[in-house]
Amino acid sequence: MSRVLQREGIWNNVVSYAGIVVGYVNTVLLFPNYLDEAEVGLTRLLLSISVMYAQFSALGFVNMSVRYFPYFRDKDRKHNGFLFLLLSVPLLGFILTTALFLLFKPAVVDYYINNSPLIIEYYYYLIPLALFTLVFNMFTAYLRSLYKTIVSSFVQDFLLRILTTVLISIYAFDVMDFQTFVLLYIIINSIGTLVLVIYIMWLKQLFLRPSMAVLSVMPIKELFYYGFFTLLGSISATIITTVDQVMISSYSLAANGIYTTAFFMTSAILVPGKSILKIAFPQVADFWKERDMKGMGNLYQNVTMINLIVGLLLFIGIWANIDNLYDFMPETYRSGKYVVLFLAIARLVDLATSLNGAILATSEKYKWDLAFNMVLAGLTIWTNWYFIPRYGIEGAALASMLSLVVMNVARLIFVRFIYKIQPFTWSALWVALIATGTLGASYLLPYIGNPILDIAVRSLFIILMYASLTIGLKIYKPMNEWLKKILKHYTGWNL
Repeated sequence: MSRVLQREGIWNNVVSYAGIVVGYVNTVLLFPNYLDEAEVGLTRLLLSISVMYAQFSALGFVNMSVRYFPYFRDKDRKHNGFLFLLLSVPLLGFILTTALFLLFKPAVVDYYINNSPLIIEYYYYLIPLALFTLVFNMFTAYLRSLYKTIVSSFVQDFLLRILTTVLISIYAFDVMDFQTFVLLYIIINSIGTLVLVIYIMWLKQLFLRPSMAVLSVMPIKELFYYGFFTLLGSISATIITTVDQVMISSYSLAANGIYTTAFFMTSAILVPGKSILKIAFPQVADFWKERDMKGMGNLYQNVTMINLIVGLLLFIGIWANIDNLYDFMPETYRSGKYVVLFLAIARLVDLATSLNGAILATSEKYKWDLAFNMVLAGLTIWTNWYFIPRYGIEGAALASMLSLVVMNVARLIFVRFIYKIQPFTWSALWVALIATGTLGASYLLPYIGNPILDIAVRSLFIILMYASLTIGLKIYKPMNEWLKKILKHYTGWNL
């Protein structure tokens, strides 16, 4: 793995985990205790729908940036007008999507009016929120293509969450009504775009002037053709990640509040994968450009091992402490316990299959990635339609788990068959066994009687046992070598 990937990956992880800590404060301590379940469900649904809105508007240009920017990259020539193209097409898409959003309002009202009328009151709030989400996504894609991911991670994973902490803390003093809270919540989630603009200006990479050179680097027809197919893939991916919330909310916003709280509690597991993918994605595109399949295969396995080592530790840490975490919330939230389990398993499968989506999305067989996403979207809708009426929020989590497991296994087999690379080594099996043993051993510890103290003691035991076995058995040698360098640098020890 390149030094750029290691350095950016490490800093992205640091920022993301700091954000997860703040996010847990918001999700476990503040939101459930100062907003009722329906209000929590509304705030989560607004963000989810704005993501879907932005994905439709982007017209597939987020992935287009990663795939084609290596051909446009030339700072002296202002990247041949690439940034103007990257922003202008999605903004036109936003206008079209907004027209559809307004046209279909009566259908949305009919869908939610009986069980969740609160969402109708805030329908128009989604337009500015989606616009800023779209522009933030496009600038993030541009920075990712430049291998500059730390600031966008800081904004998305930490800054917006700490501002949310401040907002909820102020709201707790009953100095504003809920409508004002929602308005300020949307403003906070729009600030990130301004920060990225300032950062890109500081990098001297804000090349907004159109250039005819953009027509000569790559055929525009090819860019739009690729964008069209990735748009369909993005729509499918967005359906996969949001349909559960949309469908649950039609039954009850309160149920969505409980579900999304459990959903966030598992999000820490995805941090290593998301952080590394921000850098690995453009590196995969570079490997395709150079036709370096050996380098691709090594990256595939290295990223998977890092993801599994960190992800499994987080999984056992969350599940071993699940009852303690629910002790901080109103009792109604405890019904989301097995939502956490099903979603955590789905997250682990996502980590274990690693870069398969990125490999397909940036390859000449990117249409197959679209096919996989469309099948998964259909499977997700059907399983949610079947399980939610029968099992409620646990049914939604089970549907997501089944859909993601089936699709990731299918992608893994496809990449293995076509490109002869796969993400697993025997070390992956060993780390899974260590995680299983550590989780089992954690159950032998008696409950101390205080949730904070119990979390501290149980988590320390898990970390010490898991880390000592993983490092002592040299499960992943590059990690051992990295730790040796860190120890030597800071302590002078040469192990």
